[in-house]
Amino acid sequence: MTQSTRKAPPAPGPTAPAGSGTRRRIGDRVFSGLATGSGITILVILAMVAGFLLMQAFPALTTAPAELQAKGYGEFWSWILPFAWGTIWASFWALLLAVPVSIGIALFISHYAPRRLSAGLGYVIDLLAAVPSVVFGLWGSFVLAPAVQPLYLWLNTYLGWIPFFGGQPSGTGRTLLTASIVLAVMILPIITSLSREVFLQTPKLHEEAALALGATRWEMIRMTVLPFGRAGIVSSVMLGLGRALGETMAVAMVLSGAHVISIEILTSQNPNTIAAVIAQNFPEAYGVKTNQLIAGGLVLFVITLLVNSIARLIVARYKDFSGANG
Repeated sequence: MTQSTRKAPPAPGPTAPAGSGTRRRIGDRVFSGLATGSGITILVILAMVAGFLLMQAFPALTTAPAELQAKGYGEFWSWILPFAWGTIWASFWALLLAVPVSIGIALFISHYAPRRLSAGLGYVIDLLAAVPSVVFGLWGSFVLAPAVQPLYLWLNTYLGWIPFFGGQPSGTGRTLLTASIVLAVMILPIITSLSREVFLQTPKLHEEAALALGATRWEMIRMTVLPFGRAGIVSSVMLGLGRALGETMAVAMVLSGAHVISIEILTSQNPNTIAAVIAQNFPEAYGVKTNQLIAGGLVLFVITLLVNSIARLIVARYKDFSGANG
């Protein structure tokens, strides 16, 4: 081979600084260790909380019902069931009120409002999450309850044949429905914020394709945005439900609760919630009564775990059929 036909060696490309690969590997190992450690820490904390609740609740769960009756506490399961019902019932009405409004606001911010208005409205909605529970409780007790009391009278007069609105309406407005409205306002920013972020992640090509085929904006949202965000909506709703189940101070300040099981939501005899009962009775509790209240916290802990487990199953079922896979 002659000198003229011999190919020149390729010019050397830019070389990485010495030690950059080592630093990258160290950074990956550090990040992996932090992520793994954080996950393990969460599981350890959860196990410690469960262990504490089990140990403290054990005396109340194993004490003979006759002994509990003699001390004036009552058998545990007959004592906790009305409060568990009140917790679930109030949270159900809170979701019923909050979910449609939250999804509507999220859709308005993400697909209808001008950019400046959507940014400001989203900021205001997020600020609701920073309001303390005591403030919501004061607002519900002194502002909301008197304001909605005439509405309750109207509902009882004209819709009293529906079991929910039956009974003798409360004269103060401090009913389970009022507590549910307060809970709905408290969980609204959680559901709205998460749903809004999910809606904004909808592939633009899907939206543009639907509009190009002649769909209206609502039809585009119904065919692309809502199917894509179904799993995210379920996750946000369940996260809001977890907040509603565990809310304490706002419910304790608003709800005039009692040890009853009832579906009526406008009367003065309302089922109380587990969290509110614990907050109202724990300062004066002693002996087995303290263990009984902690056992109530264990029941609430189990309810919350069940809710989150159901949410994970629903999300896992629907995420494979979302618009992201189209």
